[in-house]
Amino acid sequence: MTTAEKAELIIRDIKKESGTSPVQIFKNIAEKAYMSIHGPEHHILDGASLLVAYKNAGGQIDLDEALEKLAAEGLRMPGAMCGLWGICGAITSVGAALSIIDGTGPLSVDGTWGNHMQFTSDAIGELGKINGPRCCKRDAMVAFKHGIAYVNEHYGVTLENEPVKCIYSGVNEQCIKERCPYYA
Repeated sequence: MTTAEKAELIIRDIKKESGTSPVQIFKNIAEKAYMSIHGPEHHILDGASLLVAYKNAGGQIDLDEALEKLAAEGLRMPGAMCGLWGICGAITSVGAALSIIDGTGPLSVDGTWGNHMQFTSDAIGELGKINGPRCCKRDAMVAFKHGIAYVNEHYGVTLENEPVKCIYSGVNEQCIKERCPYYA
């Protein structure tokens, strides 16, 4: 199955989610048979989880349009960009979601451009301290930790946050175990 085909399924299924926790929404979709433990489909799932939680919490966005934009941006992000480009797709996906919420673009002067860069910097800094190899599930949780804090601080809505204990370490051949903040 191609990443584009997975993106269509993610968007279809994520629209059915009703919660305000991006982490729980992510977990619900990550359990689907079409989702891999790692892969570029996370570049769509992560930001989409934040957008759906934001909308469900009372955020004012056209969800269909926002998810369409997020999927288009996520499909432009190649797999393995964490190792090859030095930036994590989970974090860029959540950053794209924030840009969609704010309508931010490369010429924005309203402060959102810099705010999103600070979000990305904080989240990438945490991943840098954890170190690799990649884990799309761990990286998503770091992106959500910072993304939830950002949304709750800037948008007048409250996204739920929850303690995370990894359920994927047994199927992740590259699990870093005790070095991961979510290892259980």
